[in-house]
Amino acid sequence: MTDGVRSTCPYCGVGCGVVLDADGAGGLTVRGDPDHPANRGRLCSKGSALAETVDLRGRLLAPRIKGREASWDSALDRVATRFARTIAKHGPDSVAFYASGQMLTEDYYVANKLMKGFVGTANIDTNSRLCMASTVAGHKRAFGTDTVPGTYEDIDKADLIVLVGSNLAWCHPVLHQRALAAKAARGTKIVVVDPRRTASCDGADLHLPLRIGSDVALFNRLLVAIYEGGAIDTRYLQQVDGFDDTLRRAFCADAGPTGLDPGLVSWFCRLWIAHERVVTIFSQGVNQSSAGTDKVNAILNCHIATGRIGRPGMGPFSVTGQPNAMGGREVGGLANMLACHLDLEDPMHRSAVRAFWDAPRMPERPGLKAVDMFRAVADGRIRALWIMHTNPAATMPEADAVREAIRSCAFTVVSDVTAETDTARLADVLLPATAWAEKDGTVTNSDRTISRQRAVLPPPGQARPDWWHVAEVGRRMGWARAFDYASPVEIFREHAALSGIAGGFGRDFDISGLSDLSEADYAALRPTRWPVAAKRGGRFFADARSFHPDGRMRMVPVAWRPPQAARAPRYPFRLNTGRIRDQWHTMTRSGRSPRLSSHLAEPFVEIHPEDAARLGVAPDTLVEVESPTGRAVLRATITDRTRPGTLFAPIHWTGETAPTGRIDALVAGATDPVSGQPESKASVCAARVFAAGWYGFAVSRRPVRPESDYWAVAPTQAGWRVEMAGRTTPADWESAARALFDMPVAESQVLTDPARGLARLAFHEGGRLQAALFVGPAPLGLMRDYLATLPESDVLTGRAPADRPDPGPTLCACFNVGVNTILTAIETRGLMSVEAVGAALSAGTNCGSCRPEIAALLDAALTREAAE
Repeated sequence: MTDGVRSTCPYCGVGCGVVLDADGAGGLTVRGDPDHPANRGRLCSKGSALAETVDLRGRLLAPRIKGREASWDSALDRVATRFARTIAKHGPDSVAFYASGQMLTEDYYVANKLMKGFVGTANIDTNSRLCMASTVAGHKRAFGTDTVPGTYEDIDKADLIVLVGSNLAWCHPVLHQRALAAKAARGTKIVVVDPRRTASCDGADLHLPLRIGSDVALFNRLLVAIYEGGAIDTRYLQQVDGFDDTLRRAFCADAGPTGLDPGLVSWFCRLWIAHERVVTIFSQGVNQSSAGTDKVNAILNCHIATGRIGRPGMGPFSVTGQPNAMGGREVGGLANMLACHLDLEDPMHRSAVRAFWDAPRMPERPGLKAVDMFRAVADGRIRALWIMHTNPAATMPEADAVREAIRSCAFTVVSDVTAETDTARLADVLLPATAWAEKDGTVTNSDRTISRQRAVLPPPGQARPDWWHVAEVGRRMGWARAFDYASPVEIFREHAALSGIAGGFGRDFDISGLSDLSEADYAALRPTRWPVAAKRGGRFFADARSFHPDGRMRMVPVAWRPPQAARAPRYPFRLNTGRIRDQWHTMTRSGRSPRLSSHLAEPFVEIHPEDAARLGVAPDTLVEVESPTGRAVLRATITDRTRPGTLFAPIHWTGETAPTGRIDALVAGATDPVSGQPESKASVCAARVFAAGWYGFAVSRRPVRPESDYWAVAPTQAGWRVEMAGRTTPADWESAARALFDMPVAESQVLTDPARGLARLAFHEGGRLQAALFVGPAPLGLMRDYLATLPESDVLTGRAPADRPDPGPTLCACFNVGVNTILTAIETRGLMSVEAVGAALSAGTNCGSCRPEIAALLDAALTREAAE
């Protein structure tokens, strides 16, 4: 037994096990749990840096009403009274709850029970709507319920792994390492289907850079090839409806919309047909589309037609983005679902849940999905709003409009760990919540494994668990008995018991075997994959039996249709959005780690060299990107990773870290008509050079919040680093710098060259460097990572002394290894492979997500050596 407290990583849906050891001073150590089936001891760069994110800087430690600290009683009474008055005057649908995949299952369950069973509205949705709602809808159309048929062990046993719209190497690195291990051990082939050439293409056998939004066309062509190649499983299809219509629809289409070379498409089809053990892993590139549900069903159709589902080493597999997106699905956290995968619009299901809860009312129709919910906030249909552990003012499509909607809402409650988010700053009432490492409950990962999150640190200040927030309001609204919970195990037992009723209806989600857990059993609960019931267990769909009323599987005819917004002369580009390797969502956790922030420290936009040349965009300059709904200013990364006519920008920056980098302000609110999931990968936009009069870089021991036209701030070990730019040059740089750093009387060193537009300034207090600013008319060539240490030697040179090598930007965040360190080792030690770099420096030997970048450095160095 490993010493320490076993818990679960709070980042992606892989659900890696971690072992935590508190140090007694508010900190802890984190290591991978070697016994957890999801990761077997591995952690990605973000998981490895978790210990750097638990300090109390910026934590919300007491309730606030209108910005002022208040008692819990005052705050909770205010919430309960305002919600009750709003419901009494305007009806239950005038209030809403916006939840998050960061919540534990027990938190989600209580919130869903309050809203649907006692308030009587289905206006409870979650940021998982932005993540995997199209998968839910596609599963329900095919299987009759939202069942993920795959498991992580299938990756280990597959002969072919197809990654569709999934940069697994950066977004789910531990799973990507399992795929690469299968390739090394048993020759597993890997195909990447993605408009961009991502890190996941490293080690892949084939990359299909299809046009954005054309996945249905590709998989319809695959279905035709399956039929023509004789790979149809006729026995399996005896239990399947819709095959003829689906095949007919597929024959009516071709792969033309993909923009792919026909030879590549044929190669892909031959690979798929030749390998029975096929796992198709798909993620946001499939889900985040106005045709997302059809994309999901196009993938499912190919697996159903061949019977390659429900058996070891094969099947469609949705990997989720959040640690408890699955748990939210299980408790009915979406506006169109009931708890335990029961159907909100089924009278028998509604009646059963209402009776179980002894609830006064139950909505009969779905509530407002996320995009429509915030539109209802904007037009006044929703007058009281509760937001828990999410930041919709930055992350929702049309984020500027959403921010204004929240600002104008009559009453907004935010439960969170910090008051320093775009959304929390708009709240009427702020409720301090416990954070990861302080929480106690369960989460469910992408392959249906329920794991415990366990508290190892005490809640700071007056922070309380999320379920307690909701239960206390429920009591104050008059439902004391229904919300009389004293601990999360009581909630879990109730949830498990309700799942037994779902199992009685023949539903998939049944964990009733856990409904009698004692507190000791719950405390010791090991990772457990559902279902857990006397009547069933194991895999789903190997026998083609589904959860539709007639028990038959469904194939769904689908046809390619383009993204909703059409490109036009004013908006000639398609904007693709996504994650980067070392950051998470809006960085409220990962952004606290200097190590993680040193890899990519500011928002950027990838632009193809042809487009950059046409627009006059030079490397590292700033680009202004505009859509019909918003505007952003981003650092240019000129690369052929993206196709001509498309741009890629990451989602992580907010008004707290880079106000002009809020990329979701540019994303249109177009949604899938079935799932309601927004199209976050295909908005139209324009791009132009940002006419900067000056560029700047600053370092400071104190937090800095500039007022320039562009800025992006990131933490360092010594303080903060800031990238800046402005259209208009200040008349006096020393005055501007003193105002920036709030150092009106500090000792200064100033070097200026007004004719060339250069300025370098350093400020000292007590003989110690406190801050420095570097300014020029073009992007600055400085040793940023050296300067970020706030060195005591002559800082104004902008370069490290000859006797102090500059490691360069961090490339391997797991072991904090910089680019220059790797290049030096390649040149001086004659390293010739990624494995050799790993043996010498450890870089790339943990989660492996930096291995493609190491390979690129090797290629460049070896090419340069050959040329010389």
